[in-house]
Amino acid sequence: MIPTRRARLSGLGPDARRAAGERSPHARTAPARLAGRASALCLSLLLGALPASANEDMPMIYPDTKRVDVVDHLFGVDVADPYRWLETDWRRDAEVARWVDAQDKLARSYLAGLPECDAFATRLAALFDHEQFGVPEKRGGRYFSPRLAGLEAQATLVMREGVNGRDRVILDPNRWSKKGDVALAEWAVSQDGSHVAFAMQEGGSDWRRIRILDVDGEAFLDDELARVRFTTIAWARDGSGFFYARFPDAAADEGFETPVAGHAVYFHRLGTPQAEDRLLFETPDRPNLLNIVCVTEDGRYATVSSMPGAGGNALAIVDLEDPAWTPRVLVAETTNAWALVGNVGTKLFLSTQKGAERGKIVTLDLADPDGRFEDLIPEGDAALREAVLIGGRLVLSTIVDARMRIERFRLDGTPDGTVELPGIGSAGGFTGRADDAEAFFVFTSHDAPTTILRYDVAKNAATVWAEPKVEADLDAIEVEQRFFASTDGTRVPLFLVRRKDVADPAPTLLYGYGGYGISMTPFFSPATIAWVEQGGVYAVANIRGGGEYGKAWHDAGRMANKQNVFDDFIAAGEYLKSEGITAPGGLAIQGESNGGLLVGAVVNQRPDLFAAALPGVGVMDMLRFDRFTGGQFWRQDYGDPGQEADFRNLLSYSPLHTIAPGRNYPAILTLTADTDDRVVPGHSFKYAATLQAADLGDRPRLLRVDRQVGHGAGMPTGKAVDQLADMLAFAARWTGLTVEAPR
Repeated sequence: MIPTRRARLSGLGPDARRAAGERSPHARTAPARLAGRASALCLSLLLGALPASANEDMPMIYPDTKRVDVVDHLFGVDVADPYRWLETDWRRDAEVARWVDAQDKLARSYLAGLPECDAFATRLAALFDHEQFGVPEKRGGRYFSPRLAGLEAQATLVMREGVNGRDRVILDPNRWSKKGDVALAEWAVSQDGSHVAFAMQEGGSDWRRIRILDVDGEAFLDDELARVRFTTIAWARDGSGFFYARFPDAAADEGFETPVAGHAVYFHRLGTPQAEDRLLFETPDRPNLLNIVCVTEDGRYATVSSMPGAGGNALAIVDLEDPAWTPRVLVAETTNAWALVGNVGTKLFLSTQKGAERGKIVTLDLADPDGRFEDLIPEGDAALREAVLIGGRLVLSTIVDARMRIERFRLDGTPDGTVELPGIGSAGGFTGRADDAEAFFVFTSHDAPTTILRYDVAKNAATVWAEPKVEADLDAIEVEQRFFASTDGTRVPLFLVRRKDVADPAPTLLYGYGGYGISMTPFFSPATIAWVEQGGVYAVANIRGGGEYGKAWHDAGRMANKQNVFDDFIAAGEYLKSEGITAPGGLAIQGESNGGLLVGAVVNQRPDLFAAALPGVGVMDMLRFDRFTGGQFWRQDYGDPGQEADFRNLLSYSPLHTIAPGRNYPAILTLTADTDDRVVPGHSFKYAATLQAADLGDRPRLLRVDRQVGHGAGMPTGKAVDQLADMLAFAARWTGLTVEAPR
């Protein structure tokens, strides 16, 4: 279960869907202008790249990589780490920077030699070149929403007076940087619609700066807030200021090497310096918790969710009418997920997994001296993903077999029907108010671009508010759901996307994530369409570790159960081949972040199963992941390398430590970004160096490094298109997909 949008912070763990082509402004990220590729090969040669070839009969010549004598003695096990020096922040180490340059030049030289690259780049540019919309927020009769116009670098924030008014751009990140690498991240509008507090993301970093826009005056206030990371923005009811979360003064200056700690919630009053911000909530006894704030619609209460990572959180509430702002702890343990849905006076509506693995709705009356939670909407057959209080109804987004449905309830818990959706796909992200029948939400699917629906709660009717027009024959695409049995017999869903006329075995790109309770429900991806149009099959396996079936599904793929994730993904690959969906030697796999870990692990366990692998920004060193930036927040899913039982489990599948020399490996294109301060690039650097030094056959093992790009959010369109073209071309080359240039 994912908390409501008011309490949710996406990506506390490694993020999903980063390079799969989901570039919607609804996700607060957006793509940018297509960069030219015509002279890529010539440029790489001029820059001194080592020779590369797309011919598998010609062994790759890799840059020399220094080995150092570093051995850790851990629980009686000697663990060699000869590439420890590659963990050093490249921005502070010239030797690492030179090594990164040489690796990236080699990769780009090779990729530029693939004729499929230009074909995919051209087609992807056309598929991205459509207007994309975000779900609007209604404040003071004004409607605010992100919008991406075609191949712009970043999404803008637009406002209209009235639901049918003319859009006016009020924030344009494309003017903030000539390179298009500064993005609009988190944003929130004051209740009267007069001010917007917004976070600026530079170079893809997780660090933010918050500024404030006077909407009517069309000018920025002098206020500027620093050291902001993993935050929401929650306005006070009177518009005097807002709540946000930040780290201590020195945290933002310590580079990749130091874990961040000391997250705390503050109130910023407009027109005052950040040094005067008032502390609302902190957890000094547990400095590794993240504290996420939201404010009830009536402005009476602030709630703070304190979490050690994904999966569970404590919950506290502050009565803002009490001048002392004294927190009251509602839930002290962090085992289960809790989130505020809304309130009516002193009565709170909350979602929780406590005693309900698929989620339920409970109430708590703050005026009740006993302070007991009361069940309102019991756990059902579907996993609860989101709950909101709009138009006098409780509206729940739930997941059934990795497909979403929307259910309605009255405030007494009585069922009140369902919301009709345009098809099978993903729906949610509701915005609206408890006393207003007008709301908005998003719908998308593998064959349906992200569409914004305007919802009349009283009439239970949804109409299209904004629908993109994509240059593709989506009627020619077929989406099918199947189920396969994993190693232990567990039934696992699998989505297949292909052209309706593709019936024979075909090259297949299999995507997976499997972590943090994140559900891989259907979503529109230009990269998927580009691959499928060429006759390939795109598959998504809803493996354990996600949230498709609630907390139990997540728990079955984390900590000591992590091997289930890899078994599920391997079983998906075997199913695709046994069913004749995938051509012999035609299976490529892809995953980012936690999905990059997935790809690295399964390649080591079954290199014979795959023709190509695309691990992106992956967590590859499972023995040291918690030593960098926010890595300690992932212990909830992976375990603690400092505890012996966890250490031995992590060592059993760590991609860096389980590479198996002497076996023929698939072609591997490892992708990372030099300013990624979530999964630091040292993971991919050490992994690529180890692959290149091992006897794994003649297929290439390359490292592609994006510049001034972080973990994925805020990536400019040009870089997104370039990256995706390289990935698809690499997969096509090694799976045998014949790629025709667009007409």
